[in-house]
Amino acid sequence: MRRSTEFGVKTAGGSMTTIFERIIEGAVECDKVFEDENFIVIKDKFPQAPVHLLIIPKKHIEKLQDMQSDDFSLLSEAGKIIQLMARDFGIENGYRVVINNGLEGGQSVFHLHIHLLGGGLLGSIA
Repeated sequence: MRRSTEFGVKTAGGSMTTIFERIIEGAVECDKVFEDENFIVIKDKFPQAPVHLLIIPKKHIEKLQDMQSDDFSLLSEAGKIIQLMARDFGIENGYRVVINNGLEGGQSVFHLHIHLLGGGLLGSIA
């Protein structure tokens, strides 16, 4: 089980910095597979499938409800990155895209991110 201390640290001012901000800043090592001006894509440290990538916007947005009008273009960009990663990792024929949104939605790192899972038969979730 993951511990909450793995996902964020308090800064001197008392605000929370998530592990993703620290990865984006280069302060924490990761297995990075893609990066551009708006996103970083890393392999999940706790994979739930043979291919499990995290598509992370560099802009800190805690969850979907916190997105502003000018942030929604990031979802379109993420869709293009998902297509690219699916091709590059050979999972174009089937994969799952997940956003765990909010505590009740299973979100454990409070920096919006998208899970891309594939590489084998994925079990039903609904």
